[in-house]
Amino acid sequence: MHDTPLFHQTAEDMRQAGPPVLAAALAQARAQTLALFSHFEAALAERAMQVPLHAELNPPLWELGHLGWFEEHWLARNPHRLAGPRAANTPRSASLLGRADALYDSSSVAHAARWQLSLPDAAAAKRYIAQVRERSLALLGAAGAQAGDDELYFFRLVLLHEDMHREAWAYMAQALDIPLPLPAPATSTLSGEWQTDGGPFMLGHAEAGFAFDNELGTHEVTLAPFCIDRAPLPWGPYLDFIRAGGYDDERHWSAAGWQWRQQNKMSAPRYVQRDGDAFTRRHFGCTEPVDESQPAINLSAHEAQAYCHWAGRRLPSEAEWEFAALRSAEQGEPFEWGAVWEWTASEFAPYPGFTAHAYRDYSAPWFDGRPVLRGASFATSARLRHPRYRNYFGAQRNDIFAGLRTCAT
Repeated sequence: MHDTPLFHQTAEDMRQAGPPVLAAALAQARAQTLALFSHFEAALAERAMQVPLHAELNPPLWELGHLGWFEEHWLARNPHRLAGPRAANTPRSASLLGRADALYDSSSVAHAARWQLSLPDAAAAKRYIAQVRERSLALLGAAGAQAGDDELYFFRLVLLHEDMHREAWAYMAQALDIPLPLPAPATSTLSGEWQTDGGPFMLGHAEAGFAFDNELGTHEVTLAPFCIDRAPLPWGPYLDFIRAGGYDDERHWSAAGWQWRQQNKMSAPRYVQRDGDAFTRRHFGCTEPVDESQPAINLSAHEAQAYCHWAGRRLPSEAEWEFAALRSAEQGEPFEWGAVWEWTASEFAPYPGFTAHAYRDYSAPWFDGRPVLRGASFATSARLRHPRYRNYFGAQRNDIFAGLRTCAT
């Protein structure tokens, strides 16, 4: 389940990886996926792999088959795969699994309908994804050592797509109290904040290799001076917010946040229980005392904003976050990220000149006002830990492994 960087490759290296490294990374990702799936098989054996119908969940058997479908759809079945992100979305050749499109196409199979499908069992799903992978690796081998970014685009997309789903499975395991061999997010040794004069900054991905469509469209922004925490907020200050009555004081919440808190009867973050001034937390089926030095986690954007108001701080914009992550590294300034996803004050919106890539449902449908998260979490694949990566979820989501970092002007 642990994801060590393959051959010590950084996320940027993986975005530029050639066929041999991609083949090894695909093998590593699949081994990790199957190992993770085995925990669901063990925990859900008596329930025939069934999970409750919920907006945050997916049937595990559907998830497994979807990984194979997505890979086959964009590689072996895609007549325009060599065109890369500009590939036309034309009819596909037949799938290795006759009903694959009707079962696993996330663009056409409604979320709630996935619980009503007659899905192949685990053994059949594993055979399907193995057969798909065999064809994919043959295509990758035929690409040759000189294959360019367009020719390798869909191989890189398939790899990172599987990594994303594996993290989503970790969210689901946490929600269902399924034991996983994942530690809690690491405690930071940093404290205090980094002060910067800001200035002009090129926001967005301009390097060669793979990029998601929402990262492209580099443009200059000018940032006013600001200060930003050197590490994500630990539990200690957040528990002080709870003890001070922060969840009962409407002044600290936005209108939408207060409505969410009331509707969901929230008096503490998800998975946290309070007994007087003591707090415990569920972690993959185990209850343990909250370690106040570890990053606060499973917070919604509403909770992150309310904490900031109480503390007299604010959430950084995504431009401030990206500036801090990159410039601090250039200047040798301590700045830790990657233990938890971090909510920002920015809405997920297209950069100038945005053009959707061939997988059109990746970004464009979600430019709806939801906030951006930056960074990574303890469950994020090393291949996805890129300082320009833009994550995005609804402000109410508290199942994701998200916390916050505060900022001030």
